[in-house]
Amino acid sequence: MRINRGLGGVWAYVRSAPGTYVWLLVLFVTTVALHQMSPEFEQHFLRQRSTNIHELSRNPVRVLVASAMWIDSGRWLPYVVLYTVFQAPVERWLGTARWLAVCALSHVLATLISEGALLKAIRDGMAPHSAVNTLDTGVSYALAGVIGVLTYRIAPPWRYAYLLVILVVFSLPLASGRTFTELGHFVSVLIGLACYPLTRGRGKAWNPKETLAAPRG
Repeated sequence: MRINRGLGGVWAYVRSAPGTYVWLLVLFVTTVALHQMSPEFEQHFLRQRSTNIHELSRNPVRVLVASAMWIDSGRWLPYVVLYTVFQAPVERWLGTARWLAVCALSHVLATLISEGALLKAIRDGMAPHSAVNTLDTGVSYALAGVIGVLTYRIAPPWRYAYLLVILVVFSLPLASGRTFTELGHFVSVLIGLACYPLTRGRGKAWNPKETLAAPRG
């Protein structure tokens, strides 16, 4: 009986964030497909669905959509955890439409800004011309944007601690690596923070102190 109740609770949670778990299902299918490809064909296949400069100049809408459906690392389970911890709570809080808007804005704008920076680096001679075909697929920009907007779900003063942590986590790789991908991740967090207007009217902020005190109350 307890097992049935537990499974029922899990299913109810999944249904409360349909966009998150449909996306995860798509990523599962595409990840399984990748594992059936040879390494050489996989690279060629993903590059055609990559938001690199070459593909963006040819068919930007197609690759912006397609790139969000593949994980180039081939590891799906870590995204189950990340989506459950970040994407699902934000979708439940904002609603599917607003959550999807945050994901889309973060994915598209961070891609265009980071690839624009890479293009400038190529023109300035700071990056090789071959970088126009750099492999760039995945859902990390959308995820980073959601992590950013989640700041407003947390009540002060916890909010400021969370904000400090994510800024450090995303700025340190940028400061040390200075790659266009790290720039994209940092920009995505800023875009998520800029989505504050979408959070208005979405209920009281979550206070960890009240949650911890509830069992004793």
